[in-house]
Amino acid sequence: MRVVIQRVSRASVTINGSVKSLINKGLLILLGMEDADGQEDIQWLSNKITQLRVFNDDNDIMNLSVKDVGGELLVVSQFTLHAKTKKGNRPSYITAAKPEISVPLYEAFVEQLSKDLGKEVQTGEFGAHMDVELVNDGPVTILIDTKNKE
Repeated sequence: MRVVIQRVSRASVTINGSVKSLINKGLLILLGMEDADGQEDIQWLSNKITQLRVFNDDNDIMNLSVKDVGGELLVVSQFTLHAKTKKGNRPSYITAAKPEISVPLYEAFVEQLSKDLGKEVQTGEFGAHMDVELVNDGPVTILIDTKNKE
C-alpha cells in the first residue's frame, strides 16, 4: 500500500457537483494498492497514520497525532500512485491492484482507520471521477509505502 498524506485545515471530495465528504483539521490520505497488499499492510499503515506526529504542540513543534488533536481523516483511492514511468511517456498502472482486490482492501483499510481513530473516517467513492479540494496546512506532505516501511 502506498499513501500520500497531507495535513489539511480542510479537504473535500465532490462527485458530479455534489459534496460527498468534507473534513476540517486532519489528514487527507490518497491511497494506492497493489495485488500483494493484505491485512498486515492495512494494520501497520492504519496504526502508523493514526499515531503519526505531524500536528503542532503548544511549542509549535510537530509532536501531536491526528488522534491527539481530535482531527479527521479523509481517504481517497488513487491507483495512479502505482504509476510506472520508466518506459515512454504514458504511465503504466500494471502493478496497481484490480478492483476485485482493491475494493475489499480499501474498505478494510477505512474500517481499520475508523477503529484506530475512534470515529468515522470520511471517504471518496471508489472508482468515481472525483474533484478533491484541500488546503494543505504547512504545507505538510508525507509519503509512506508499506513495502519499504519508511
